[in-house]
Amino acid sequence: MKPQPQAAGPDAIPNGESDRLAGGELAQPASREVSPSKMLPLARGRLRVYLGYAAGTGKTFQMLTDGHALRAQGHDVVIGYFEPHARPATIALTEGLEFVPNREIIYRGVAFREMDTEAIVRRRPEICMVDEFAHTNIPGSPREKRWQDVLGLLETGINVLTTMNVQHLESLNDEVFQVSGIRVRETIPDWVIGRADEVVMVDVTPEALLNRLARGVVYPKDRAELAMRKFFKEPTLVTLREFALRQTAHEVEIRQPGDTAPGQRPGEERILVVLTEDPGTVAVIRRARRVADHLQAPCMAVAVSAETVAAARERLEKHLSFARDLHLETFRLNEPDTAAAVVAFARRQRITQIFVSKPSLPRRWPWSPASLAETIVRQAHDMQVTLVAGRRPTEPARTAGG
Repeated sequence: MKPQPQAAGPDAIPNGESDRLAGGELAQPASREVSPSKMLPLARGRLRVYLGYAAGTGKTFQMLTDGHALRAQGHDVVIGYFEPHARPATIALTEGLEFVPNREIIYRGVAFREMDTEAIVRRRPEICMVDEFAHTNIPGSPREKRWQDVLGLLETGINVLTTMNVQHLESLNDEVFQVSGIRVRETIPDWVIGRADEVVMVDVTPEALLNRLARGVVYPKDRAELAMRKFFKEPTLVTLREFALRQTAHEVEIRQPGDTAPGQRPGEERILVVLTEDPGTVAVIRRARRVADHLQAPCMAVAVSAETVAAARERLEKHLSFARDLHLETFRLNEPDTAAAVVAFARRQRITQIFVSKPSLPRRWPWSPASLAETIVRQAHDMQVTLVAGRRPTEPARTAGG
């Protein structure tokens, strides 16, 4: 049965589906209780993520609606950052809410507006609303990413409500590229979402979202027409919505106390990623991280040093750094036989699944040297070995930052 949009977490605020009119527009939500105890300041602030699958699904609208409900109950609520996107209905919802002034940063002669994290900490609200969790800050900002700003607020005891789309999840980057042809550049590591106390999916059908686009509710009509020819194609939206539904169901499951999947024992699976200088290693890391998260299994990465050219060593170092960013425990071995070293290491670590990059070209002749992946498959006969191939988009690749 397909999971329904819902709040994730044992202490989640009841949310359900967003209140909508028949045409797909968000209606003014009916009055509903938001338990004060759910957002009271703790030693570490609580994080609630409003998750959508595309612009225009109603994430910011829902966040602001909940902000008003919490303020009406006597909580100290402020807006730390808001992106209006020229949407009158959403802008109207900011009325009556306090803004913490943004920081202005001059970059290449142009003034940019960024969230002023330090000003929010000085103000010390109980709850801070922060739009666009995945945003990359302008060079010259104290931190590179907005999610890093948010983690800083949480450490001071400030509760945060924030918004993001599922395509910004790091582990889904390659799959989103395949279905949309767009490489999303602004990503959030999965472990950051794992720290959220609640993940609330704000849902609308792809048909209703396309209707909003056509009427100019999401973007001006000229930009909306271009969007519907590019990213906002119905098959793409259907797939992204499925990603969001699955992610929400996963977040619900892992937050159930003492609950595991049928027949699954905690710690049963142990996953290893083989790091090489192959560019496809990035996709291998993402795939393994996502599988490990869904299995609630430990995930580590191993690189076998070898005498290689400087460029190859640099790529390997980047892959080690990327694995650490996604909270994989990393190891480096110095052995002449890479495949044998990987398999021996895997057995010592009681690994059950190995992930390695699939060779880009098959062997031309039976007597040609076997690739690293083929040799690992042959030697690791007692483990599951997954060969991860690079993904190709369904149309020419573009990039997207938000």
